[in-house]
Amino acid sequence: MLRRLALLATVAALFLAAPLAAQQTSDLVSDTAFRVCADPANRPMSAEDGSGFENRIAELLAADLGLPLEYTWYPMATGFIRRTLAENRCDVVIGYAQGDELVLNTNHYYTSAYVLIVKADGPLAGVTALSDPALKGKRVGVVAGSAPATHLVRNGLMALAKGYDLFADRRYQDPSGDMLADLEAGEIDAAILWGPIGGPLVKQSHPGLKVTPLLSEPGQPRMFYRITMGVRQGEKSWSRKLNSLIRRDQAKIDAILAEAGVPILDDMGTAAKAVSP
Repeated sequence: MLRRLALLATVAALFLAAPLAAQQTSDLVSDTAFRVCADPANRPMSAEDGSGFENRIAELLAADLGLPLEYTWYPMATGFIRRTLAENRCDVVIGYAQGDELVLNTNHYYTSAYVLIVKADGPLAGVTALSDPALKGKRVGVVAGSAPATHLVRNGLMALAKGYDLFADRRYQDPSGDMLADLEAGEIDAAILWGPIGGPLVKQSHPGLKVTPLLSEPGQPRMFYRITMGVRQGEKSWSRKLNSLIRRDQAKIDAILAEAGVPILDDMGTAAKAVSP
């Protein structure tokens, strides 16, 4: 009888301990380095030379953790998560859209939207929506297969639109840069890019262009997204740790994004977020 009670007590102890063990940071997460999965040529977000704004956010978090920063570089295209995070070559993707099932998302740390880019001194400088009659008969650059393409169809603008590659190895191709170059050359009349790409590119290298977030496009797909960090599925303790860092560093992260030229919006993507200087 005593042996049976002892066995039951042992089983019960193991059962109660299991949830606690599951809450510990996964053995896969490095405790000797802050290991980041990133595209080496995805400017202005990430770059192997450390010039991207996601590089700066990674540096901030690594410093908070007191760990050296290490990168696993892989093109941000099909297979990125499988060949980086899933293979335990790194532990976090700094920028990842909320809701993607390939990763466990942290809390979002910014919201942004697609933007319309035109010549600052041109006839389209006052356009704030794709339904504006001023866009009729104009040639708009758009990334093929992206959310804005559907809105161009809805507004009768697709027939004249010029498409640019969605999936590209940016070590060898630069669809966003090509689109802005075409705009400046007059090959297209307006460009639509994801705000965290278009905003910084214009701020860095295209002073004659104007960036306007598209905040009022009706219907689906939505034109704004909340951006999180991505970790391996099941690593809830690691996600919570990153959430704590995000909360503590939110003002510093906002400052990095604002300095880069990223359009930062409120959580619903309806207005610009007030960012403290």
